[in-house]
Amino acid sequence: MYWIGGGSGAGKSTVARRLAARHGLHLYDTDAVMREHAARSDPRTSPQLAAFMAMSMDERWLRPPATMLETFHWFRGEAFDLILDDLARTPRPVIAEGFRLLPELVPRPARAVWLLPAPEFRRAAFDSRGSTWHIAAGTSDPERALAYLLERDRLFTDRLRADTARLGLATVEVVPGMTENDLTRTVAAILGLDERSDC
Repeated sequence: MYWIGGGSGAGKSTVARRLAARHGLHLYDTDAVMREHAARSDPRTSPQLAAFMAMSMDERWLRPPATMLETFHWFRGEAFDLILDDLARTPRPVIAEGFRLLPELVPRPARAVWLLPAPEFRRAAFDSRGSTWHIAAGTSDPERALAYLLERDRLFTDRLRADTARLGLATVEVVPGMTENDLTRTVAAILGLDERSDC
């Protein structure tokens, strides 16, 4: 069982896909099951998720970034039990990836690493895929929503940096200029997966 967590826009999905293909691992993408998990969640154990689902786009994305950080359900680990349930039924070996893999929730000992993107790297990743702008565009003030989302994610990455340091867990600082090959090789070494030099 291998785990790749970290901040949004850090390259988790890209690295996980490459390692899964190269090493014959089953890939578990936590982003891909968010909608299903939201539908299956129990409001009694996931109250922030229930509140989020009832909000308008402005209520979700035009709140102060610090408030968004503290109340965002996935950042609080809500419905993490559904991830564990899914993984219990997933054939081994498996590599799981996503920002929902919070340091304090991933079972230990584990072969795990968290990718911590620099703000410039994260913004470039978001601009290239357009997903964050798509969210912001659904609000009444897209520019402010985008700024708030980027700041919320910066705060989340800072929290991950502090939590992984406190728990003694492996991290990679993802900075501008780092290539996909560089990042894949670094993550593979941390996870104990042998990589060819041309990965």
